[in-house]
Amino acid sequence: MRRFILPVVMCLCMNASGATDAEKPAEAAQKDPPLPKMIEPVVRESTVTIDGKKVPYKVTTGKLQLKEDDGKARASIFHVSYERTDTKDLTSRPVMFAFNGGPGSSAVWLHIGVLGPKIIKLPGDGTAAPFPPVRVMENPLSILDVCDLVFVDPVSTGYSRAEKDVKPGDFHGVDEDIESVGDFIRRWVSEHDRWASPKYILGESYGGIRVAGLSSHLQSRYGMSLNGVVLLSSLLDFSTLQPSQGNDLAYEVYLPSLTGVAHFHKKIQGDRDALVKESAAFAFGDYAAALLKGNDLDAATTTALAGKLEHLTGIAASTWIAHDLRLDATFFRGELLRKEGKVLGRFDGRVAWDTTDKAAEVPDYDPSYALAYGAFSTAMLDYLGRDLGYKEDQPYEILTGKVQPWKWDANNEVVNLSGRLASAMRDNPHLRVLVMSGRTDLATPPEGVAYSVRHMLNLPENVRKNISTTYFDGGHMFYLNPPDLIKCRSDIVNFIQAGKP
Repeated sequence: MRRFILPVVMCLCMNASGATDAEKPAEAAQKDPPLPKMIEPVVRESTVTIDGKKVPYKVTTGKLQLKEDDGKARASIFHVSYERTDTKDLTSRPVMFAFNGGPGSSAVWLHIGVLGPKIIKLPGDGTAAPFPPVRVMENPLSILDVCDLVFVDPVSTGYSRAEKDVKPGDFHGVDEDIESVGDFIRRWVSEHDRWASPKYILGESYGGIRVAGLSSHLQSRYGMSLNGVVLLSSLLDFSTLQPSQGNDLAYEVYLPSLTGVAHFHKKIQGDRDALVKESAAFAFGDYAAALLKGNDLDAATTTALAGKLEHLTGIAASTWIAHDLRLDATFFRGELLRKEGKVLGRFDGRVAWDTTDKAAEVPDYDPSYALAYGAFSTAMLDYLGRDLGYKEDQPYEILTGKVQPWKWDANNEVVNLSGRLASAMRDNPHLRVLVMSGRTDLATPPEGVAYSVRHMLNLPENVRKNISTTYFDGGHMFYLNPPDLIKCRSDIVNFIQAGKP
């Protein structure tokens, strides 16, 4: 979602001179009380059957404390890590760090939605609300058989928090987030003796911004060369999602996704993949050229283009003309099934629920978010407490607005981290990238990342072959669709195994 875990380090609080709190004068001790002890990590062992074979593993649930150079604690990062216990040689065992986006999302979606040894199950094809309460079950499609997994909750999400007297806002920004998550990865790798292991990072949604930054940061700051980066329903450049006066790129990027959604709801007929391909060619061809003309576009061409757009989206040509050939995804979600009294999901355009206001121009809710939020929240907290034995008094922040205002660090530019990913690939020509996108994703459409990849002009030609792309029938969380979940496992497993020397 656009939204878009380890052993505890206990320390003795000391002042600059090295004196403990017990050695300070009473007045000073009262002003500077010791930090509360962190909850001890919980370690449990279990097995999961994957691909017909039993996989034994250790799961560690807890926090890792990030520190300043002087040893002062600055944040505690909650995580859940899964390590296969019958591994004889850790140097050949890959480890993957996974996180969602937001900004403000915990890693719950990837954790119990697709990758981990436990998973929730939604009814049917993932477009209907499950009957509560939802619980986790064994995940035979987990990737734990081929790599260890670490699910990371950035500061202020999940149970991760800034430490006492540290401002949470110090972690709420593009570069601040990359630095803190990078520090966590470095610490986890060091404490688990995994510097010699193949290393992968996977980010969903805004997590794509994070992994692009991390790919460069880990390499330049710590000398940690990665083996692979997975961009799952991600973005690299916000200009691909945010139309504005004079910037029509987002209309072009979204058009093929509108086509995919219209085909799912039978508003257009034909072969889906052929139509999407036709839509992409039109979007970055005649349509793009027409939008560049602005008010200079003549009436005859406008009418012809509107007819083509109706053919590709199921939205009447007259509506396209009335909106200057520019329809954003939000309007489309309310318009496509307006006559049926339905609104579409933003995260998954396949989801169509009853509208709450038939006269509204745009939907006032996202049914694809509504069906998932409660299910994942309930299942995650039940799993953490009942199965993993980890509980805290504070709320587990599934998806929070407490990270706002987010510091975009863009200096009057739109946030775009594709250049950092390209630089990381340049400096590490063995770094491979897997792009995974859902055809009905109206949050981060597939053509957004595709556009960004095409415009990595600083990417050396010899490493361009290291980027591969795969598509799915569902939306942002395409893994909620059972056939896509099967394909998702296969694609990631193949990606990891292909990286073996």
